[in-house]
Amino acid sequence: MTPEQIRRVQESFALVAPIADQAAGLFYDRLFTQHPEVRPLFSGDIKRQGAMLMQTLALAVKHLHEPQQIMEPLRALGRRHVGYGVKDEHYPLVGEALLWTLEQGLGEAFDDDTRAAWAAAYGLLAGVMCDAAAEAQAA
Repeated sequence: MTPEQIRRVQESFALVAPIADQAAGLFYDRLFTQHPEVRPLFSGDIKRQGAMLMQTLALAVKHLHEPQQIMEPLRALGRRHVGYGVKDEHYPLVGEALLWTLEQGLGEAFDDDTRAAWAAAYGLLAGVMCDAAAEAQAA
């Protein structure tokens, strides 16, 4: 990611953070409406899941400029997701729901450059998780 993309992601996330609970609700509503086949992958309290999602995003966004700080937590998360039944093809569905949620939360501030920056950030994060999941499955 470029420094400009990192700046865009961090600045736009700062606008979303105050509405984290609402954003998480929008995210899961969108994901499950558009892709009901993934709903069974999420057990337990969805509000708690949403809080964990937003905490993970906050950590990742904070460290985008120093990605080595978040690589191992992301790898561990990717390995855990294998046990939940998450497959590589689910990651783009989550990315789509995330971008939609950000667009809803940010409105006009979610311009084409900010969308591209978030797509790059999600691609980086999901790529690390997918690689770790593949390694876990091969072991």
